[in-house]
Amino acid sequence: MAGVPDYLESWMTRQRWYAGKSRAPELQVIGGFGLADPTGEAVIRVYLVLDHAEHPLLYQVPLTERSEPLEGAENALVASFDVENGRRFIYDGPHDPAFAEALLRLILDDGEAHETDGPAAANSGGPLVARGHHTPDSASVQFVSSRVLGGEQSNTSIIFQVASPDGAASTPIICKLFRAIHHGENPDVTLTEALGAAGSAVAPRSIGHITGLWTDSGMAEGIATGHLAFAQEFLPGVEDAWRVAVRAAEVGEDFTERARALGVTTAEMHETLHSALPSRATTPSDIATTVASMRYRFELAAAEVPGLSEYRPALEQVYHEAAASPWPALQRIHGDFHLGQVLAVPDRGWVVLDFEGEPMRPMSERSLPDIPLRDVAGMLRSFDYVAGSFALSHPGESAAAWASACRRAFVDGYIERSGRDLREHRAVLDAFEIDKALYEAVYEARNRPGWLAIPTLAISRLIERSATP
Repeated sequence: MAGVPDYLESWMTRQRWYAGKSRAPELQVIGGFGLADPTGEAVIRVYLVLDHAEHPLLYQVPLTERSEPLEGAENALVASFDVENGRRFIYDGPHDPAFAEALLRLILDDGEAHETDGPAAANSGGPLVARGHHTPDSASVQFVSSRVLGGEQSNTSIIFQVASPDGAASTPIICKLFRAIHHGENPDVTLTEALGAAGSAVAPRSIGHITGLWTDSGMAEGIATGHLAFAQEFLPGVEDAWRVAVRAAEVGEDFTERARALGVTTAEMHETLHSALPSRATTPSDIATTVASMRYRFELAAAEVPGLSEYRPALEQVYHEAAASPWPALQRIHGDFHLGQVLAVPDRGWVVLDFEGEPMRPMSERSLPDIPLRDVAGMLRSFDYVAGSFALSHPGESAAAWASACRRAFVDGYIERSGRDLREHRAVLDAFEIDKALYEAVYEARNRPGWLAIPTLAISRLIERSATP
């Protein structure tokens, strides 16, 4: 193993996906593999860089090296320097079409990439292998062009324009390159592929993924494995449900039919995941652990937002009633469900994205069976946020009735599809929604104090409702 070049450390620590900006970096290359450039113009290497910290993080860093500047990629230049036979230009791989095409071919051809013989291998602590895997119904396509999707925080997504073998345009592909990688599954890959394999169109169609193997002294056999990238169909020119709902609230447009349809889609998602992946009955121990975590998060929130302390006695009653109520089975769920995670696709309806789960939870926890009511609560909170944002931008006006109607319609749609009467779990659902609102209160207190009233008013309303027989 070896440290990273100075130019790479300086570049990495400026990237949005680098999580250690509050401290001095301690970076170390632990492995790497090479990919062949189909055009022969670039040297492509993918490095795995470990950042030693209290909680170490492993990053995937693809780089390309060229002897001539890459036109239009000035913002992706990592470094340039003179060598004996000329000058070298190092680029962030996803922005280089050479890496993009090689990555796509690795997936579609079920390819395998091994440790390089160059600097990556010399800096490696052991063998690394990357294996591509395409889903059975993936069509054979040819690379046409690529671009990087902007605005992402923790991953880098590449949009591919592709064509069928006869040259006709095909449905674009989006490939999410995971920057921070972990041992074990990434739920975005596992859940999306499980939905597709079961015949559900709730999520975008999966194209395939890449898994990696790398050395890890913390593992029993010294080797870790996890997902490096995930490709699926790209749906261009569509809007997420948040924008659609906000626009409807702005003009007072009835949104209940679409909210009801979203409830149906959510129930279908849960139904399919329940049948496609392991689930189990919720035990008294599960309930006690979950309610205890809710109490713990309340105390953390009350420490940051002192005004929440007044709710302590009432919340104790909420938690008591939730623990004494019936709970649905544990199963795989979305885990970070809100209007921004759903697309409105013409002639198809609602399509759900981003199954990675709550970003603040460890990846190992996100892959465990959970309570589907957590997803329901997340979407109910999202409708409430539409009304809250409307009130902030329209002083003296209210969209509370609009949001209330949407919430009821969403629940009705869920009940209609699932056959599960959520009203039987009202105390549990209230507890999960309050738990989500507490998380929101901490976030708003730290980042948008002017929005703090949205979650705190929701907590008050839910407590009042739970006290009503």
